[in-house]
Amino acid sequence: MTRTAKKILIIGLVWPEPTSSAAGTRMIQLINLFLRKGYQITFSSAASKSDFSYDFSDTGVTEQEIKLNDESFNAFLKTLNPSIVMFDRFMVEEQYGWRVQQECPDAIRILDTEDLHFLRSARQQSDKKQTEIDLFSDTAKRELAAILRCDLSLMISEVEMKILGDTFRIDSALLYYLPFLENEITTDIVKNWIPYEDRADFVFIGNFLHEPNWNTVQVLKTKIWPALRKKLPGVNLNIYGSYATQKVLQLNNKNEKFFIRGRAINAQQTIAQHRILLAPIQFGAGVKGKFIDAMQVGTPSVTTSIGAEAMRGPLDWNGFIEDDLDNFIDKAVSLYQDKAAWSLAQRNGIEIINERYSALKFSDDFISLVEKIDLPAHRRKNFIGQILNHHTAQSTKYMSLWIEEKNKK
Repeated sequence: MTRTAKKILIIGLVWPEPTSSAAGTRMIQLINLFLRKGYQITFSSAASKSDFSYDFSDTGVTEQEIKLNDESFNAFLKTLNPSIVMFDRFMVEEQYGWRVQQECPDAIRILDTEDLHFLRSARQQSDKKQTEIDLFSDTAKRELAAILRCDLSLMISEVEMKILGDTFRIDSALLYYLPFLENEITTDIVKNWIPYEDRADFVFIGNFLHEPNWNTVQVLKTKIWPALRKKLPGVNLNIYGSYATQKVLQLNNKNEKFFIRGRAINAQQTIAQHRILLAPIQFGAGVKGKFIDAMQVGTPSVTTSIGAEAMRGPLDWNGFIEDDLDNFIDKAVSLYQDKAAWSLAQRNGIEIINERYSALKFSDDFISLVEKIDLPAHRRKNFIGQILNHHTAQSTKYMSLWIEEKNKK
């Protein structure tokens, strides 16, 4: 069954902020993909906009503010009548999924997972408590239920695909691997990169609302930088990131050459000035946008196995992957001082981007699958999902309607 009505509604947890987070960049990439394929796109969210929300004017995207737990959303859905509805993270599917099912039963429901929240949370708890990772949490139940209720879930990490298949027996037909969609790095782009000699210092970048980033800065401050700066006494460590709170800002120390720089107006231009990206990430999930940005501007990196997870496939990393912190420090020093090793790492980054993240390799296949999916047959094979939709629609529906009535009083 081929669909001709190319109309998609995206329900955002927040309005995208590509200058603030990789999640924002990912959403804009998806929007641009659907625009290039001729889709009419409506982006909606119940969140408030910020000064850094993406400007959709002149893009052809229609913006729509919506309300949570409000019947006005049903009326909006009926009028729009999209052929595809995409939920931005599982929490959004929980909030709006039953209304979409009720008003637009024939619309393809796509969940953009961003990363598996329950996996990131389990790893965070494991790191905090120094215990074994326990994936079987209430968050996992909620997120897996949302995946089962949807027709397709977009996965950015092959490792997460394997966890869903092997540990939770999620049917592979419900999952679709769609990584970051990047422009390939050409020889002309490489010619304009800042050379090794003109770069200085280490850099870390990350949205501070994201707990793995805050934890990484603490590791850099207390465990990495005290030893690293003694080995490279003339070098600075510059920390960039949006939404830096006072607890982050107070780590700034000029005498230690540890600088909290705040938001980067342009992440790639900022990373490009530096010789190495340092990211001793201790927990997290998904794929890290900071490494994509670094590779796009020829900046090698030193990170952990969690940091590089699912990013390189069989290819060599654009720097070093090291979990032992003493070895991490030694690798950072050698990479900083060895131009030949640095240049090789840079070339590895080019190969990773062009082989594993080229938009040309993924875009057409994805759109083709979406447009040719036989929805009745697809849903029959996912009968557990139909059961969940039936019962969730009842329980979530009446909770939402109760809140709706309460709000009217």
